[in-house]
Amino acid sequence: MANPISSTIDLARDGLQHGFLKIPYSRNDSAWGSIMLPITVAKNGDGPGAILTGANHGDEYEGPIALHHLANTIDIDQVGGLVIIIPMMNYPAFQAAARVSPIDQLNMNRIFPGQESGTVTQLIADYITRTLLPRCDYVLDIHSGGKTLEFLPFAAYHELEDKSQQQACEAATLAFAAPYYLSLIEIDAGGMYDTQAEAMGKVFVSTELGGGGSSSPHTAEVAKRGVHNFLVHAGILDAAPVQPDQASIKLDMQQENAYVFSEHNGLLEPCVSLGDPVRDGDLIARVYTTERTGSKPVEYRAASDGIIMGRHFPSLVKIGDFMNVIARIVPE
Repeated sequence: MANPISSTIDLARDGLQHGFLKIPYSRNDSAWGSIMLPITVAKNGDGPGAILTGANHGDEYEGPIALHHLANTIDIDQVGGLVIIIPMMNYPAFQAAARVSPIDQLNMNRIFPGQESGTVTQLIADYITRTLLPRCDYVLDIHSGGKTLEFLPFAAYHELEDKSQQQACEAATLAFAAPYYLSLIEIDAGGMYDTQAEAMGKVFVSTELGGGGSSSPHTAEVAKRGVHNFLVHAGILDAAPVQPDQASIKLDMQQENAYVFSEHNGLLEPCVSLGDPVRDGDLIARVYTTERTGSKPVEYRAASDGIIMGRHFPSLVKIGDFMNVIARIVPE
């Protein structure tokens, strides 16, 4: 059975096209209904291809903002090659302001390569894997922390067996020009979009740009600038890169005990802020039980030196929740 998703635009046609990926979805309120996932394609002759995606998780907003902006402003005369823009990759999750889809409760970033006869989320992943990714050389997937995480704004690449591919990913990450960049260690890489694109030999860049279930003028601007610079670096957009006021700072999170997880339920009191320097043994958080007063909070301390790169959001925490990640600044 072939994937039932169809496109209202011609992916092979030159020009600027705005349309939809049409995903059949029969439901109580629409027996023959479809989900209409917005997509923009800019194609101008032969050349490299890039796919740019946001809202892989539906509660992350810098990607949708930057990619809607790009879809509205891209000049087809400056394009040499192909640009596929999907501002809201997991559209049902985005509409519900949720990390995962309310239709099938699946995390888009854990089900690649998808299934051609699966649920809505699996169908989208399969279509991207088998129809869109083969057309592209460069992949940019814009993430932020969503409702439960907040990060220093960074762009990232991964350690790969193919070192020439890794070097190309690192170069594209640097070109994005986020305030910070690093080689990212994933807690769980199975089924990720990143893993799929890299396995297909693509130059892949990801980001984490803020969080807390919202965006800011600063992080939105980082995303817009990064999208522009990524396309310039790929040789697709004939324009000058936009340089930030300060060069990107390289971080390293490969030391032991970089991640701090809660072993208690309760009220989280952060004792450090994003970007704060910490030393091994420094107090970074307290967790209070909310079941009674008069109980001393549990203290959590850093187990390595560095700076606070990420934190839990909001302030209620459950056992097993991520609380902080500590990274080291790499000297130039």
